[in-house]
Amino acid sequence: MDLTLSAADAAFRDEVREFLAEKMTTEIKEAGRLSSGVFASFELSRRWYLILAEKGWIAPGWPKEFGGPGWNAMQRYIFERESALASTPRLFSMGIRMIGPVIMGHGRPDQQEQYLPRILSGEDVWCQGYSEPGSGSDLASLQTRAVPDGDDYVINGSKIWTSGAHHANSMFCLVRTSSEGKRQEGISFLVFPMDLPGIKVEPIITLAGDHHLNQVFFDDVRVPQANRIGAENNGWTVAKYLLEFERGGTAYGPMLRAQFERVKAMAQAERTDGAILWEDPGFRHKLGAAEIALTAVDVSEQRVMSALSQGQNPGAASSMFKTRGSEMIQHLTELGVEAIAYYASPVQRDARTPGANIEAIGPDHAVPAMPNYLNFRAASIYAGSNEIQRNIMAKAVLGL
Repeated sequence: MDLTLSAADAAFRDEVREFLAEKMTTEIKEAGRLSSGVFASFELSRRWYLILAEKGWIAPGWPKEFGGPGWNAMQRYIFERESALASTPRLFSMGIRMIGPVIMGHGRPDQQEQYLPRILSGEDVWCQGYSEPGSGSDLASLQTRAVPDGDDYVINGSKIWTSGAHHANSMFCLVRTSSEGKRQEGISFLVFPMDLPGIKVEPIITLAGDHHLNQVFFDDVRVPQANRIGAENNGWTVAKYLLEFERGGTAYGPMLRAQFERVKAMAQAERTDGAILWEDPGFRHKLGAAEIALTAVDVSEQRVMSALSQGQNPGAASSMFKTRGSEMIQHLTELGVEAIAYYASPVQRDARTPGANIEAIGPDHAVPAMPNYLNFRAASIYAGSNEIQRNIMAKAVLGL
């Protein structure tokens, strides 16, 4: 794959830069700078979502026939990279990155017409109902049950670690519709609104003090069978298709590059005692090793994006990319904590709220460093733990 920017790609990069410079308000920039986990401030990230939607750039990977910009792999990479380097807010975009591609690939025409435009406009905000207490990486053991009753399913059970369920108005969900045969053969894939009677959302607060996770309970929730994506008991096939996009469709490379640049800036800043960490050979060696590994992640990501642009699925490469990318973000946030030294100790949750009239303890770049470190401890667990990803790679790539 030729990674050299053509004249057209360079012109597109300049267009993206001009757009970001024009549209990113002070508040939006602050939300991006203070992002301390997977998502930024929901209100401000949603504002940025709508700006991108108006431009027609909210779904970089979607083809034109479904409302996307129809960009090639290099254009997608340029957009993600420039956005990350500009510290745009991390979007809550499960609709764009996850359920949207599934509906394109497995949904009926009427489902595509119903859901895809509402995802693009931001009218529907989606959350994912996959993991359960006792059924995380072993997703096939899920027990949330959907029993047919007339034209409906009646759902009982619970989902956990449900990111953004307190903001979402829609959910895509795996449910058990049969206990016969292999566990994977009795699962169905449903979509439904979050305001149905019997749905209850309870918050889960992270180590960093943030609320983006939840547990969702279902008590005799009625969902029309017409809301099923794919055939009954064929949800495992749909789920695997979605997980390829969750693991391989997220642009880790640009995010990692932006995090690397932030750590480098932290190291180059003068401390209160006059010392500059950048001048320490040991830390410079760590940054050099990290940049070499980051270059490898960049190339791996572009391979996945190239496959997607040609209509192929990421396949096992998405597991490779997810594993290395999650390990890299953990390593870089660890270097960030090392760079700010004792400024990692104060708990400054209020100072991480965009627009808060709170004076930070220490330099501004120190405020989100420790929360980033804490929240990204989960990166090697969510979307399938790295241990599970290595099993997938061993089977699909090495034939073990």
